[in-house]
Amino acid sequence: MTLETNRLTLRPWHEEDAEALYSLACDPEVGPSAGWMPHMSVEHSREIIRTMLSKPTVWAVCGKDERPIGNVHFDFDTPLREHDGECELGYWLGKSFWGQGLMTEAAQVLLSYAFDVLDVPAVWSGYYDENIRSRRVQEKLGFVHHRTEKIPCVSNEIKTVHRTCLTREIWEERHEPSSI
Repeated sequence: MTLETNRLTLRPWHEEDAEALYSLACDPEVGPSAGWMPHMSVEHSREIIRTMLSKPTVWAVCGKDERPIGNVHFDFDTPLREHDGECELGYWLGKSFWGQGLMTEAAQVLLSYAFDVLDVPAVWSGYYDENIRSRRVQEKLGFVHHRTEKIPCVSNEIKTVHRTCLTREIWEERHEPSSI
């Protein structure tokens, strides 16, 4: 499934996106701030597309030229959820695209899809203590702080993560139903 915004297209990942993914995901500032290690090669990125990004709840965030600039996804099998039907929103964006409101725009259309089409009762998310950009995306979207905890990360260090939640009620207060 493909979703559109004014500036973006959210579409499934393709193996042909491996070079574009690698150019974004090899940056040491991108992956660790989202909880994963930088990609080591184009083939590594291709394998990530095959194994992790080919799920139906994962979208490449693309500019109107269809070239990937980031990723958004839902996880319905997350330990964060408190009730059946809830999911987790995850996302990352290539560094050269930071600070333009693009992830807020991408996440907003995905949240419309979650609440208006999939009928989820709540969406969870989170951000590492030092990831102010991710915190701002969640604040703009209406996520509310739920708890703070310390967790081990892929780099084997312990990080502080803030867990947030956006309920259907808060979403409906802030947004008109979509036409997705």
